[in-house]
Amino acid sequence: MKLVVLVKHVPDETVDRPLTDGVFADDLTVDREALTCRLGEPDEYAVEQAMRIARRRMDVQICVVTMGPPGAARALVRALALGADEAVHVVDDALHGSDAQATSLVLAAAVRRVGFDLVLCGTASTDSGMSVVPAMVAERLGVPVACEADAVWVGEDEVVVRRDGGATTDDIALSMPAVVSVTERVGEPRYPAYRSVVEARGKVVRTWSLADLRIRPDEVGLGASATVVRSVTPYAGQRPALIVRGDAHDAAARLATYLSEHQLI
Repeated sequence: MKLVVLVKHVPDETVDRPLTDGVFADDLTVDREALTCRLGEPDEYAVEQAMRIARRRMDVQICVVTMGPPGAARALVRALALGADEAVHVVDDALHGSDAQATSLVLAAAVRRVGFDLVLCGTASTDSGMSVVPAMVAERLGVPVACEADAVWVGEDEVVVRRDGGATTDDIALSMPAVVSVTERVGEPRYPAYRSVVEARGKVVRTWSLADLRIRPDEVGLGASATVVRSVTPYAGQRPALIVRGDAHDAAARLATYLSEHQLI
């Protein structure tokens, strides 16, 4: 069984404050080369889900796939350290500025070339957070899709996902091949051992260009994108905290008045 996990190299939110100088290039795309980046946290859950499937079966091979600039290879090395067997990196200057539509075109072509029984993804990337790429990839591949799965079970020819809908819990069966995006509820990602990190550097990472996937440069990038960022405006600075002093009765009354005036209660 071939499992393909789609991953992304994203700015590390624990290091770089969003919307500060140097985050965006002149064309309002994220300047990843100027930022500290990492494998997206939602993608680590997808890799973990693939590893859990592999532990229950003996015939599983896990391939992680990403597209992006040369630095995105670091996300693949991290995914390999987490347990993936091989990786594919689609890198091409023409990809710069690709939106979700163009991204799904490239990823679907890479998945098709790799071959797959099941594609796993995180629910969304931590930089754009659109949550649409899994469904777009499935549409291009012509296979069923289930998004935001909280649990996954894989059989011989179908995959069953459980999704918490709040008032209800849904169990959804999909015939394979299929695409599934998973939430953090599928299980906490493992922390790679030092030996796994060392071994990851010796695993196979294939590098493909658009030409390898038979995609024309004019089909991707800013020029081919259906959506573009027009402006970026930072949030207003955090308001100072309100400290209510005095005896309990008086402080409670003043706090209630404040909350009411600001329509917080």
